[in-house]
Amino acid sequence: MDEVTFQPPAGLPDISQMEFWTAPRSERLDAFRILRDTAGLPKYPERFLEGSPFPPGPGYFAVTRHEDVWAASRNPELFCSGLGSNITDLPQELNEFYGSMINMDDPKHFRLRSIVSKGFTPRHVTDLEDIIRAKAIEIIDRMVAANPDGTADFVEQFAGPLPLEIICSMMGIPESDYASVFEWTNTILGASDPEFGGTYERLMEVSLEIFAYAQELGERSRANPSDDITSSLMAAEVDGDRLSPQEFGSFFILLVVAGNETTRNALTHGLHALTHNPDQRDLWFGDFDTYAKTAVEEIVRHATPVVHFRRTVTADTELGGERLSAGDKVVLFYSSANRDERVFDEPDQFNVARPMQPTQVGFGAGGPHFCLGANLARRELIVAFEELHQRLPLLRSTAEPDYLQSNFINGIKRLPCTWN
Repeated sequence: MDEVTFQPPAGLPDISQMEFWTAPRSERLDAFRILRDTAGLPKYPERFLEGSPFPPGPGYFAVTRHEDVWAASRNPELFCSGLGSNITDLPQELNEFYGSMINMDDPKHFRLRSIVSKGFTPRHVTDLEDIIRAKAIEIIDRMVAANPDGTADFVEQFAGPLPLEIICSMMGIPESDYASVFEWTNTILGASDPEFGGTYERLMEVSLEIFAYAQELGERSRANPSDDITSSLMAAEVDGDRLSPQEFGSFFILLVVAGNETTRNALTHGLHALTHNPDQRDLWFGDFDTYAKTAVEEIVRHATPVVHFRRTVTADTELGGERLSAGDKVVLFYSSANRDERVFDEPDQFNVARPMQPTQVGFGAGGPHFCLGANLARRELIVAFEELHQRLPLLRSTAEPDYLQSNFINGIKRLPCTWN
């Protein structure tokens, strides 16, 4: 089924069609440039996954300018998350099943985030640096040993394993289960790509598998705690309140999917951008520490691994010159906001020395739903590129990426590379 309740705006790019999201990247950049320059907020029809029992909703307003994405993100009372962060409407129990706290509003959101944030403090992330570095070195050595000709698929042999093995190690997941977790995350975030299932039935099947696994892991860790984040989360209390196994199961889906896919894609986009911008590569690697922070922010801005999140209007208001009514859906296109010419000089250029102000929105645009794992992701990216440069100074991509078919994740499935 592919019914729509109305047609997309006449004369404007149709970003609601999957064909748009498989078009060349240059066409997409041009399309969002047109939308940013269009007065108001264009409204689009909804599409949905093959086999889904949920019909298309009433459509959504596309929020493409940095200023408007920023404003909506920092006003959760008017632009709520509790009705869903994906475009399609789902029953609330499914929203929380898939998205955990990203599909909640306060006070429920505050309660859950207060509990789980105990495992992701800046001090805790700093303590993890030795683990991240050791894992990066281990995976580089493994990649080199497995490929004596000096060529490999960067996604399969480095960018995929690194964040996956770090998050699994942090969670106390045994190595024998890493492959299963990797497959689950690919299927959940690649649901619209035929290579990873492409149907609602496959998405639900995998979701139930990972949820059951997580519940068992949480219950086991509560009964026999050890020195891992799962045990810390299951033991954490706020005002005497702790996570239930069901809440941990939903948070686990969010954590392993977000913690794996987003960093994986930032690493891969980063290597490709550095390959095609050798002056920026030389600038950063010629003085690594000086440019590390700005380079990582630029990689996330340039790639924007999470393309969008949705919010729902709670009361009549205005955004971007558009009158909105309670119940309207607005979709915040972070990928467009991060290329807004009003905010960033030469936004399509990759510049590792780009100032950190104004702020890129690849981790969200502030507010209560700013990415909980942003500090961990930044640290993983810095350590990974430092070790890659030191151990494989000639590493570069050798072909165009094989992109994920998705309007939600700016994913790369494969990227050939060489270090000869």
